[in-house]
Amino acid sequence: MYYQELTRGMAITDEVLTIHSTFLNREVTCSLLVPESLDELNKISLLLLNDGQELENLKLKTTLENLYNNQQIVPVLVAAIHANEERIQEYGVSGTPDFKGRGSKASAYTSFITQELLPKLQELVGLKTFNNIAFAGFSLGGLSALDIVWNNPQMFNKAGAFSGSFWWRSKDLNDGYDEAQDRIMHKMIGQKKHQPGLKFWFQTGTKDETADRNHNGIIDSLDDTVDLIKTLRHKGYDAWKDIQYLEVVNGQHNIETWSKAMPKFLRWAFSK
Repeated sequence: MYYQELTRGMAITDEVLTIHSTFLNREVTCSLLVPESLDELNKISLLLLNDGQELENLKLKTTLENLYNNQQIVPVLVAAIHANEERIQEYGVSGTPDFKGRGSKASAYTSFITQELLPKLQELVGLKTFNNIAFAGFSLGGLSALDIVWNNPQMFNKAGAFSGSFWWRSKDLNDGYDEAQDRIMHKMIGQKKHQPGLKFWFQTGTKDETADRNHNGIIDSLDDTVDLIKTLRHKGYDAWKDIQYLEVVNGQHNIETWSKAMPKFLRWAFSK
């Protein structure tokens, strides 16, 4: 009963955390959304969010307050990591830049998350571990979040990708591109063993884009995401228990669509 009373009407405070990252060789700003009664909790979940500079546009604070008021989620500490002009180099797949060399700092970004940010957040809340840790992102940030979760299953429980850039490829379309071999994330997951305990949430919009590489009448965003889900299922993940897919009719590749999908993601990731 006390736990329910604590979350009902829970206020959220805004804080800013700045970390000097040795791995990225820059100051990294993180916007924190902190449950008001954090000191009274003996466990709390954590959401890491790429593209934290969009936090206000996402209206995430209001969304969280509504979910708390309706007793739909457990207390969550949100750490929204701001990207800068190096975004297209820091996001991507660790150790595997795309055909244009983008994502060259993805390994360094992974090290920042796992070796600098997470320990700092644990220090701030005074806990050795979090009850549940999810990492989510949008577009290229979604690709990055999935990559980091997949390769660090001992640290994370869930990954969320809103309109994930799963087209990320090792060859140009005009340079002998092979869909079965050259989509980087699909290939990486296909080559690694099942990672027990992980769960995945994907969202696409039917108007994410207009590109259709294989001319099958389905935009690439939908094709690439559905194919990735198939790859995960082949790895042994249950289509109902481990994977959630939301296709937003008329949804576009923008903050407005993602903010509308956010409550469903949060209920999935942090439901009571």
